[in-house]
Amino acid sequence: MDYEAYRVDSRRRWEGAASGWDERREAVRSAAAPVAQWIVDAADPQPGETIVEVACGLGDTGLLAARRVGPAGRVILTDGAPAMVEAAGRAIAATGADHVEARAMEAEWLDLETASADAILSRWGYMLLADPEAALREARRVLRPGGRIALAVWAPQSENPWIGVLQEQLLARGLATIPEPGTPGMFALADQTALTELLWAAGFSDVRLERVPFAWEAPDVDAWWEHMRVTSISLGETLQGLAPAEHYALRDAVDAAYAQYARPNGSLQLPACALGAFALA
Repeated sequence: MDYEAYRVDSRRRWEGAASGWDERREAVRSAAAPVAQWIVDAADPQPGETIVEVACGLGDTGLLAARRVGPAGRVILTDGAPAMVEAAGRAIAATGADHVEARAMEAEWLDLETASADAILSRWGYMLLADPEAALREARRVLRPGGRIALAVWAPQSENPWIGVLQEQLLARGLATIPEPGTPGMFALADQTALTELLWAAGFSDVRLERVPFAWEAPDVDAWWEHMRVTSISLGETLQGLAPAEHYALRDAVDAAYAQYARPNGSLQLPACALGAFALA
């Protein structure tokens, strides 16, 4: 894999997706709150500490931690996509939190001083990086001795039908491919043994993993399709290249596959599961 080409393309794609994520900010924050809460609880930010969120997206997790460190502390939200940083900045402004800032920064080379942070947080970031071990080594460098890292990646696809249903239909129609082992992707770090070994290799100790189940909710399948259309980079790109008949056929198949998760009133409750990891620097 050409790492630099991947980084450039990933940044471009997330720049394009930022507006959709910003539009769906409240839906994402609400559904994924258990994961953000697990990360913050694991990191256990203390008043006055410095916290860094890596691959922050909309900044939900870092803003949750900001309540713990209080105005005497400092929270830095970082993301490689400037449009995501801008979205996080709008979230900061809405809270009026003067001790929180958002900065464009690549996870693999954090523009922060060595041993300058007490904890690093990340929700669904490291598995999408070209070189997650390099990024974790950077996190280790930035943390003070005894500092904490708390992150979440996705558990295996079998535990995430909210996206697995869609991916299976895309694969069945030749509209998606399974990522090669060792390449970035949603489930690239879903193996608990591999994730543990990665953290140890990056210099961390006392590694602890825990499954964090939750669910995505939608009032009906149409609302869920729209949510996925504007937040899933791969689906958005795929739909742009489909003829109308192919689009309708895909939509019918996806609707039928999601039907098993529908309540009697037509609303959806879609199982999801993250894999939380905590370690010490």
